[in-house]
Amino acid sequence: MLLLKSFILGFSVSAPVGPIGLLCIQRTLSRGKTAGFLTGLGASTANVLYASVAAFGFSVISAFLLEQEFYLKLLGAIFLFYLGIKTFLKKPADHAANLQGERLLTMYLSTFLLMITNPTTILNFVAMFAGLGFEKGSGSAITAVSLILGVFLGATFWWLLLSFGVSVFRAKITPHLGLVNKLAGILILLLGILAFVS
Repeated sequence: MLLLKSFILGFSVSAPVGPIGLLCIQRTLSRGKTAGFLTGLGASTANVLYASVAAFGFSVISAFLLEQEFYLKLLGAIFLFYLGIKTFLKKPADHAANLQGERLLTMYLSTFLLMITNPTTILNFVAMFAGLGFEKGSGSAITAVSLILGVFLGATFWWLLLSFGVSVFRAKITPHLGLVNKLAGILILLLGILAFVS
């Protein structure tokens, strides 16, 4: 039951379309469903790391990350600006890219790095886990692993659904990819500004 609850939690945490969702959609349209899925998988991995810190109560790590919150958020905002401008200026490809090796890793790492710059995610997971009836320090290691696994599976399932769902409509949207890139770029830039201001 706990695995199912944490699966739903991981799915619902990932579902709101923010900068990662926009990147996933844009990359699925321009480079295919594998690129879109790996974009989301990078975010899922970062969430799992933060969920692990929350579940196992690594207080030294979480304290350090929260102390560096300003600098990490600043880094995240700068990275969002970079991604927003890059997406806005991106010209639609004439054909689908043949993604291999390093390029696939880039898709994954770019969103992992973006997500890891938000240390308050630890606090969110602590609050959400408490809501599921798990207090750090009071649960067993097996319970903590179930929570983390559920979050990862739920988040990964969302990115799989989104990337494959968008790829179904790819042929209809691709002729308008220039506009999609510009809109996605503007929205990512706006989210970067909001992250910087906050």
